[in-house]
Amino acid sequence: MAEMVKLFVNGREVEVESGKNLIDAFKVIGIEIPHFCYHPALGADGNCRMCLVGIEDGRPPLVPACKTPVAPGLKVQLDTEKIKKIQHDIMEFELINHPIDCPVCDQAGECTLQDYYMSYDLQDSRMTEPVVVKGKRMDFGCGVVHDQERCVLCARCVRFTRLITKTGELGIVNRSDEARVETFPGRPLNNRYAVNVVDLCPVGAMTSRDFRFTQRAWFLTRDKGICHGCAKGCNIYIDHNREKYKDDVIYRFRPRLNEQVNGYFICDEGRFTYHAENEGRLMAARVDGKDCLGDYAAQSVRAVLGPKSLILVSPDSSLEQMAAIKALSEAVGARLSGYSEGYIKEGDGDNWLIQDDKSANRAGLSLLGIDAGKETFTRLLNSSEVLVSFDNDLFIHDTGSEFRQRLEAIKVIAVTSHDGILTKMASIAIPVASYSESSGSLVNIDGMLQHFDRAVQKNTPYFDMVELCGMLGSPVATASDAVNEIKKVIPSFANVEGGLKLTASEATNVPA
Repeated sequence: MAEMVKLFVNGREVEVESGKNLIDAFKVIGIEIPHFCYHPALGADGNCRMCLVGIEDGRPPLVPACKTPVAPGLKVQLDTEKIKKIQHDIMEFELINHPIDCPVCDQAGECTLQDYYMSYDLQDSRMTEPVVVKGKRMDFGCGVVHDQERCVLCARCVRFTRLITKTGELGIVNRSDEARVETFPGRPLNNRYAVNVVDLCPVGAMTSRDFRFTQRAWFLTRDKGICHGCAKGCNIYIDHNREKYKDDVIYRFRPRLNEQVNGYFICDEGRFTYHAENEGRLMAARVDGKDCLGDYAAQSVRAVLGPKSLILVSPDSSLEQMAAIKALSEAVGARLSGYSEGYIKEGDGDNWLIQDDKSANRAGLSLLGIDAGKETFTRLLNSSEVLVSFDNDLFIHDTGSEFRQRLEAIKVIAVTSHDGILTKMASIAIPVASYSESSGSLVNIDGMLQHFDRAVQKNTPYFDMVELCGMLGSPVATASDAVNEIKKVIPSFANVEGGLKLTASEATNVPA
């Protein structure tokens, strides 16, 4: 447990964690110190001066909170007239040339400058000179659009490209009111994490071309989720909105802090996987090429399940779904495989967040004892009369062509959230909820068990895969049944906020 120290804020004694700066330490106890340039992942820069606080009997009497560590007995002043005057002056300085384009700014509703004006300023402008004209709608590359007029020169974006990605495409040029954030000549943003500068920007200076002008921030519902783009399992916010008479639609993914998994950031590829959640969905059940009710399609599947059936599990399925599918295969005597080599893109990963394995829960296959070997899958497929794929895309990343001839010779059934090559080959296709529309648990490549809840709720909900397995004959037919099944393998299994690192015995087969 972290060491705690006692100090004073505005004359009141408080206890905070030792080793933190004043901004981070006070945030934990619900006291905000306004700041622009400081960010926990980027460290203290001290250039905005918005976080200046008073130190009673201190030398010096004024210090930047981002660079001042907590100390026993420290007497911090946040509400004196002198501190308020500093905050007013800094806000006036930031707003002198700032355009009043909040009604058309994507950051409106999420803008730190707006919030601080309402909380710490509320002063009328005294500016009588024409504002300094700067660049607008500048293409910085990687889908990032920059408006120099809105920039407060916090340098977060610059430090991100230098300290985090180490690609250094951004810099601040010139001085005074001629200072600008620019890309270096001939070097636009060119890294796989570039859009994080949009999240880091405290104002509307950095915006995403993908999200720009698509939705107002205050209309969005923000739910917690887990990115399914690769085996890292980065924590995200799923921002979605259901407009009147329309279906619920996802408008963006944003990084969500989890120090154990992804910190403050996500990769651009994972960020834009929300498009796949909205597009290419299997909209209706089909039997022999004709649309039908889902219950009828489920009955048709149940009629053909048996010892000559091969059930194929997706490495993107949750632990609960895998447990239900495995129980189904045992109940009907079917063969089971988790073959999914196509999900692996060798050499695509880096030494940070991006992984070669583009599946979300391959470790779950190992934990539940589901064989994912190619040799086993090939042997079972060649001796089966029916293949039932539970959301496993054999043809992902242009793979699986070697199995096409065999698939054309047998009965193919696709239980999936998205339309694709396999559903077009299938004699029976049943749509199910995608991960943003369901709840479940995943184990990432580092052996971290994480839980996610349903975010998106469609006007006409799709089948939940666990419940569908129950309709097909699985004894694991509810979420609670699935949890009990998983606890046979992971005794400590629980919905743990932030994730649970599996023990060595529980994660014996989980890649580390």
